[in-house]
Amino acid sequence: MSGFFMDWDGNLRSVEDPGGGYVCDVDLPARYVAVMQGSILAHESTLYKTLTDVEKAGIKAEVVPGSHPWGSKRDGF
Repeated sequence: MSGFFMDWDGNLRSVEDPGGGYVCDVDLPARYVAVMQGSILAHESTLYKTLTDVEKAGIKAEVVPGSHPWGSKRDGF
């Protein structure tokens, strides 16, 4: 399953490589992404199948690789 979701810092991430030790559980019909760490739900987001879908939604955000850290020092990370 490919696609994108927005993290809590406003970056777009791939559901295939969310980084940070997280994995994505995707509900395709609902366009829902559950970002999990083990059995813990860490983040919820909307699934966008393509970058064109992101643009159509009026979202302007940078796509970051999985190696990009989640959170920042100001957030305690």
